Amino acid sequence: MKQYIVDAFTDKIFSGNPAAVCVLDSFPSEDIMQSIAAENNLSETAFVVKETDRYHIRWLTPKKEIDFCGHATLATAFILFNYYDQDADSLNFYSQIGEFTVRRSGELIRMEFPEYKLEHIEITDMMIEALGTIPLAAYKDRDILFVLRDEDEVRDLKPDMELISKLDGACVAVTAKGRDYDCVSRVFAPKYGMNEDPVTGSTHCIIAPYWSRRLNKTNISAFQASSRTGILYCECVGDKVIISGKAVLFSINDIVAL
Repeated sequence: MKQYIVDAFTDKIFSGNPAAVCVLDSFPSEDIMQSIAAENNLSETAFVVKETDRYHIRWLTPKKEIDFCGHATLATAFILFNYYDQDADSLNFYSQIGEFTVRRSGELIRMEFPEYKLEHIEITDMMIEALGTIPLAAYKDRDILFVLRDEDEVRDLKPDMELISKLDGACVAVTAKGRDYDCVSRVFAPKYGMNEDPVTGSTHCIIAPYWSRRLNKTNISAFQASSRTGILYCECVGDKVIISGKAVLFSINDIVAL
């Protein structure tokens, strides 16, 4: 089995969000896939199988399978465009969230995802204790989004991960208006074995719509302020969020112990 390691949402290695990509003829057992993901110990390992004219993609964290991952999709598309479907301008994927399309656009890869709902929720004492601050507002779909006062508060936040893991969201994101970008964010996912996810495409399906409406603009430039950092270019069109980014190959290796 050939495996690629790709840094996503960046154009230089050792930044962005690393993902492993395994391109297969068929999916191995769930136990084997989970063992590979745990061994990689990256926030995501993507497994992809071509089925007729589309690719079936699955994403696994070190702890469990997840329904949707943006950065590992970007990493997978980067590998497919460069090593398997070099003449293709677009790729069709099938996943737990349904079908979606990924396209080349110059140096960027554009991924068309379903928009998350912006359901306003009440701020609880546990949320305040988990964050260590009182957010301005909170929203929920698969993930929870907290709006903070400014970029510095986002960057300096030191949440309680044990309490974050008890909140009712797959990922927990904080965001504020950015100085150099439309918005800045950080994303925490201790439930999936990642205290902080470096750059999170899926959660921008709620972050980008929030800022699109707040700033009254379609195109949102987003900066994720993890230690590795990453840049996401988002476009909100109807009920879709188009998330674009760059990627760079770190390594290629063979998994032989199967």
